[in-house]
Amino acid sequence: MSQNGGGRDVGLFVTCLADAVRPSVGFAALRLLEAAGYRVQVPDAQTCCGQPAYNSGDDATTRDLMAGIVRAFEPFDYVVAPSGSCMGMIKKGGHLFDDDPELASRHAALAARSYELLGFLHDVAGWRPQGRRYDGRVAYHHSCSGLRELGVKAQAERLVTDLAGVDFAPLDHPEICCGFGGTFCVKYPEISTSIVDDKVRDVVATGADTLVGGDLGCLLNIQGRLGRLGHDVKVYHTAELLAGSEVAPLGRDAPS
Repeated sequence: MSQNGGGRDVGLFVTCLADAVRPSVGFAALRLLEAAGYRVQVPDAQTCCGQPAYNSGDDATTRDLMAGIVRAFEPFDYVVAPSGSCMGMIKKGGHLFDDDPELASRHAALAARSYELLGFLHDVAGWRPQGRRYDGRVAYHHSCSGLRELGVKAQAERLVTDLAGVDFAPLDHPEICCGFGGTFCVKYPEISTSIVDDKVRDVVATGADTLVGGDLGCLLNIQGRLGRLGHDVKVYHTAELLAGSEVAPLGRDAPS
């Protein structure tokens, strides 16, 4: 590993949702990182980031999972995840090791070179989607974690608007939660539904035919509500759009 963090080896943290529900997000992230000139590996030992356990008050399980992430990703110059939510957990979880200075130091070193995918492509790699296009009117949903914990907003929008053919359709309230919130939507379904209904109205009001975002959990929540309310808006992870992935939108069986 490069001692100054300036090497070209990336450990890709795929995320549980991408692995179980939408593998194309992981493959798109890998292709984008390789297009930016990095060597990418997916460590076999990676597991969950620990956020569901953490949100449920199970610090012991979260600590064990976070320690496993440290061990699995230490060999790499960078850790990159196509999720602000998971990456926020990885970067902010250092307090779990307050009783272990050695592990806390190792975690801090890893967190310093860990990035959400879109922020990494824009800020670190300096990558732009030159020669790539998507023909459509596109709205963007910013996840709470990516936006507030990691400061990823303009970077993601810039990458999308750099695609030829995109007609960008800003939301009136781009910084409002979608209502997913990990275990929040399970514990408080009525509140979650009310929040996502507001988000759906915002999306539909733009006239967009496509919605993208950097967190799969948010997108699944919004797409599910869009579909149940009868709105024909295509939903993709931003990585899929940037990589030109020929996959069906979320919730559909075949490409349109």
